[in-house]
Amino acid sequence: MDVLKNDEIRQAVRQRYGRVAESGGASCGCGPTCCGTPTASAETLSQGLGYTADDVSTVPEGANMGLGCGNPQAIAALRTGEVVLDLGSGGGFDCFLAARRVGETGQVIGVDMTPEMISKARANAEKGGYRNVEFRLGEIENLPIADGAVDVIISNCVINLSPDKPRVFAEANRALKPGGRLAISDVVAFAELPEEVKRDMALYTGCMAGASLVSEVEAMLEASGFTDIRVAPKDESKSSTLKYS
Repeated sequence: MDVLKNDEIRQAVRQRYGRVAESGGASCGCGPTCCGTPTASAETLSQGLGYTADDVSTVPEGANMGLGCGNPQAIAALRTGEVVLDLGSGGGFDCFLAARRVGETGQVIGVDMTPEMISKARANAEKGGYRNVEFRLGEIENLPIADGAVDVIISNCVINLSPDKPRVFAEANRALKPGGRLAISDVVAFAELPEEVKRDMALYTGCMAGASLVSEVEAMLEASGFTDIRVAPKDESKSSTLKYS
């Protein structure tokens, strides 16, 4: 993004989501409540995005903060024994759900750049007794993951927050094993955003100003080496489900 320096954006995002982690609420983050005061619980909001009642009731209390904009679990097709990486793992909600699907022989790694979120997620993992889940502090543009280490990458309403999305997709491709796949839910733009919107840091950290056009997302993925790219916009929510391999 030309109008704001990358480090300024990362710092603003880190500060905002640090406050979210400390408050435990979604009213100042992304997700269905990013534009106002939440009118429903995080559990209700998540079920509206495609998670089941069982999903939201089986994770540790506080793991689901209602920050998502979709359900990457629905398209990831996780299998027993796989290694899963969650970009922007927050309180660990999607990681804990993934852990159930990959089983004891699988592994789930959550990466988040906000120390408060990492501390919260680790506490949740300890509380829930998750032995196949770990959380690492790091930027999704510079993943603390070895080359070809994971089978599946998931993410929920996070990549739009990055000021360097091509780098995110390149890093994701690097971390995936040959034949691996990337399944994310995120906010995309259906028209070019006005410059005043792009310059608004509050709108950026609220998952609006950083959204890319669908055509731009496809081009970035292709440039990063992904194939079989499928993007399925959801007009009613202005979010999009994306799957790549």
